[in-house]
Amino acid sequence: MNLLSPTAQATMPLPPNAMLVPQEVHDLVVLLNEHAASPPAPSQALIEHLAMTCVKGHRHLWEDLHLSSRAELNELMATHFPTLKALNVHNMRWKKFLFRLLCERADVLICRSPSCLDCDEQAACFPSEPD
Repeated sequence: MNLLSPTAQATMPLPPNAMLVPQEVHDLVVLLNEHAASPPAPSQALIEHLAMTCVKGHRHLWEDLHLSSRAELNELMATHFPTLKALNVHNMRWKKFLFRLLCERADVLICRSPSCLDCDEQAACFPSEPD
């Protein structure tokens, strides 16, 4: 899988079957498009794949994307979404970070990504955090 190769492509709406995906996928696509590098912009397919994987995946995002490590995911984010990478000042797990941004937009105070409750490593990702 060659996710790190940028493909310049115009921002496109979600595909016609968007009704079949959760609202969170659409919201993540919007967020990722807002922070996409330009030029070269990441492909819309990459953006949609990242969004869908965040919502539907059941492991850490780098694992669900079949990347070799979290460092490889950090490289992907720095290359294709540099402003998001810059916002992630505490090096938070990416799925957690992206959902936290969505929750902040929606004024939701308690927020977790969809698969966090099922994760064996929940304590590592969610140590007691300051209020």
